[in-house]
Amino acid sequence: MVKIGSILVFLVFALFGVTGRCWALASNNIPLDSPIYQYLDKLAGFDLIDTDIRGLKPYSKAEAARLLLEAESNLARKEEVIPPFAFDLIKRVRELIPREASLKKDGAAPLFDYNLFSAARLRYIYLDGEPRSYNRPAWDRSHQSAFGFIGGDLRDQPGGVVHHYGTEGTPLMENNEGVTYGDGNSAEFRWSMEGFVSDTISFLVEPQVLTTPGGNGGDRENDLDLQKGYLKIGSGGLELEVGRDENWFGPGRRGAVTLTNNAKNFDIVKLSSPEPIDVPWIKEHLGQVKYSLIFSRFDETGAGEDRRQPYFIGMKLAVKPNSWFEIGGNFVRQEGGPGHSNKDTSLKDFIFGGGNTDVSNTIAGIDLRFRLPWLRNTEIYGEYAGEDSASFWPFIESYVAGIYIPRLTTDGKNDLLFEFFYGTPILYTDHNYPVTGYTYHGMTVGHSQGGAAIEFYLRYSHWFSVRNNLALEFIRTDRGHEGRVTVDADGRFDPNGVMQAIEKKHAGRVSWTLPLYGDVDMNLLYGIEKIKNVDLVAGDDRTNQLFKMELRYRY
Repeated sequence: MVKIGSILVFLVFALFGVTGRCWALASNNIPLDSPIYQYLDKLAGFDLIDTDIRGLKPYSKAEAARLLLEAESNLARKEEVIPPFAFDLIKRVRELIPREASLKKDGAAPLFDYNLFSAARLRYIYLDGEPRSYNRPAWDRSHQSAFGFIGGDLRDQPGGVVHHYGTEGTPLMENNEGVTYGDGNSAEFRWSMEGFVSDTISFLVEPQVLTTPGGNGGDRENDLDLQKGYLKIGSGGLELEVGRDENWFGPGRRGAVTLTNNAKNFDIVKLSSPEPIDVPWIKEHLGQVKYSLIFSRFDETGAGEDRRQPYFIGMKLAVKPNSWFEIGGNFVRQEGGPGHSNKDTSLKDFIFGGGNTDVSNTIAGIDLRFRLPWLRNTEIYGEYAGEDSASFWPFIESYVAGIYIPRLTTDGKNDLLFEFFYGTPILYTDHNYPVTGYTYHGMTVGHSQGGAAIEFYLRYSHWFSVRNNLALEFIRTDRGHEGRVTVDADGRFDPNGVMQAIEKKHAGRVSWTLPLYGDVDMNLLYGIEKIKNVDLVAGDDRTNQLFKMELRYRY
């Protein structure tokens, strides 16, 4: 963890001494649920993109334009062996980012530019069901070693009960920036307004209007909120962003252990490289390098001795030394705030955490991604992250692992994704934050399924055309496979209570995206899930259903 932080600090200072090349084109970020990510993944599957770094998102529009130009350049050399579908993908990406694609290639940006309706999304949701609660006790067995065998007994302490926190949000609608929909009919509308000052400043405002049924049969909730809004200065290898935005650390497509957009977007100060660092000696020795430093503060929770409002620190370094291999280091931490004082914290605990004077909650680890050119550029990826630390090691491990086949058939119109998640029983728990753990506005900041969970996710997709896509998904999730305890009738730990049951969920979704008119696409989704032993209560079974109809304009 120290090495990762030291490298990031060094790179930032090195970049301040570089002129011109780093400040390429200021641009705003692409929403994480935009189809542009799928388009770029498909182009990489056609061997037209080599320099993409997937473990750090969102992409800026300038980064997407850089990858687009790379694909077009490679296409000129391979045109005779590339299927027509790849040409259509390139055309569609260029249509969605016209400003950045044009300026990256042809010339200087005007002094001032703006677009009061650059993108929009109108969504209708019908939900028949209720979310699962993640609030429950679990057993921490202690006495672990790193990777199960390194370092000996790094947690030489008695086992004990820890507590999980939060809510699922909306069944069958994970990673939705903390937006939740109640049982019944909901509607949401958001649109983006953006502006630019020359090639060095960009800003975006994305309001959201939401109407949804209130909880427990209450009145409807009608809200106007700022979903995203930020100012960005710089571009290329050095950019400062201030405002509210979503972020994601790791190569996972369904989820990640350390940081996702499952919870509400943070108010952040962020220093990052939206494009790989364009410094000759870095590119020569390390290859493509991107980084991100995020600073934020969570909302106040609890009262009295349990009152907390921790600071949040997130760091990510991603390196791609060649076209087929990417490695990243991830670090997130809740630090201090009311109820904690750093003055008695040792330097060792401040850096590594995990000691007797520690006042933080840290998750750290690495991720890997391999691309196999001989197997139609199939990708194999994984993330390892430790919830606790001792003697340097981030351990008590959780995992995300997956395989993505972008060209299940040679024409590229069929793809397949399989992803696995394992969350240890103490993932997202911490005694320093006894009311919420690693949650924000009641939702997990990391993987949407929370801790003490196992999930298998399978997705098949067929492309009739670039804007006409049919996807089938299957999801199997277990909670309570490890760390079950006896509880009373209210779900609280009770040595004389009833043992928790294993919760089992089977879910399926079908999603169809198709062009409607001009730049407007429509997405239809239906999902159904059957849950046995809801919230680990034996015999409490439930079926949830969700229908979504969505209109997207240049989204």
